[in-house]
Amino acid sequence: MRHIAIVGSGPAGYYTAEAAGKQWGEDVRVDVFDALPVPYGLIRTGVAPDHQSIKKVSMRYEKTALTANVRFVGNVHVGTDVSVAELQQLYDAVIFATGAPYDRELGLEGEDLANVFGSAAFVGWYNGHPNFAGLGPDLSGKHAVVVGMGNVALDVARILSKTEGEMEGSDIVLHALEALRGSNVETVTILGRRGPHQIMMTPKELGELMQLERASPYVDKADLPPPDDDAILEPGLRKSVTLLRDFAAIPESIHGETPITIEFDFFANPKSFKGDGGKVSAVEVERTTIEKGRAVGTGEIYDVAADLVVTCIGYRSSPIEGVPFDERAGRFANDEGRILPGLYCVGWAKRGPTGTIGTNRPDGYGVVELVAEDIGEGSRKAGREGFDELAEKRGIDIVKFSDWQKIEEAEIAAARDGSPREKFVDIESMIAALR
Repeated sequence: MRHIAIVGSGPAGYYTAEAAGKQWGEDVRVDVFDALPVPYGLIRTGVAPDHQSIKKVSMRYEKTALTANVRFVGNVHVGTDVSVAELQQLYDAVIFATGAPYDRELGLEGEDLANVFGSAAFVGWYNGHPNFAGLGPDLSGKHAVVVGMGNVALDVARILSKTEGEMEGSDIVLHALEALRGSNVETVTILGRRGPHQIMMTPKELGELMQLERASPYVDKADLPPPDDDAILEPGLRKSVTLLRDFAAIPESIHGETPITIEFDFFANPKSFKGDGGKVSAVEVERTTIEKGRAVGTGEIYDVAADLVVTCIGYRSSPIEGVPFDERAGRFANDEGRILPGLYCVGWAKRGPTGTIGTNRPDGYGVVELVAEDIGEGSRKAGREGFDELAEKRGIDIVKFSDWQKIEEAEIAAARDGSPREKFVDIESMIAALR
């Protein structure tokens, strides 16, 4: 019998558990650990609340979680409640699937001003992550700035711009919905260091901006390269740039009719955040030009008004004591998924925050192949039984998958009209739902 511990219950974790079941059948026991009492990681707290179709992938993870040889072990913080060394003593392999839950920082002056947030925190706030539920962004100002040219930047801009009616069917949490209901934001400026041909935004997400009831996207025609230059782009990016051209063609009269403008400011590199009374009031920006694909400063400096700033520039994994970590890359130091004997990583914890949710599937299957090579028939470690003894001695209150299902039932029962659920936003409430 092999005993596998997976730390993290998001897509990477459950695809790896699925792969272990395929690899060894009944000859494996997999424990999937999570610091929260609820599973699914990024699907629950990272995917935009109005993208419910994407969240449906959790049904696949539920199928894996309900197999006899896989167990969810929620409300257990690896590194605090139990050490990595202790898990290694109990399991043949420990696989980190912890994702990249922390924001990369720009390292700019003024980044610590009030109402400047990273996207992990801001997205976690409107998705009800317990770590960020109390964030309390101030939406009373007219100008929001979103730094970044990827889909997360589009998610933030879209959520800031939607009407309450447009959020129907989403699982945005109530505290965020109420804050957005009172928002005074009139301009959402999306800042990008480079130009339209270098964006990481996909056509589907860009296209959603054309469907908003009270907002219209704006692109300055002068920022667009000659149309013939689009021919060299790969098809997906070409579609995205075509949408930017559509945005540029929207008549000025339309912008006058919509209360909110989502403005794309290309060739704009943030240099510092300026404050007024300790709170952000503007972003100092340097105009750039593209040389060999890189953004190079031109020396032209200007300010963009900003009452709220959300930086969407990427994420970092969380270091864990005793596990080699690549600080520069923001992920665990590894060789194709191997960290040290008996220690592995998968997903964003392995490769950094790149790829889609589906990218984690081949990643999970690949790391299980490595584990199979390394552990053979297993080394008769105590595994699940040994961990349960340890947890009982320490008074660790484990949340199992059947417990999560009770939490989920309570969230569904508490849903407001038109919403699939009302998430609990603190761990105490989640645990209370079990009693």
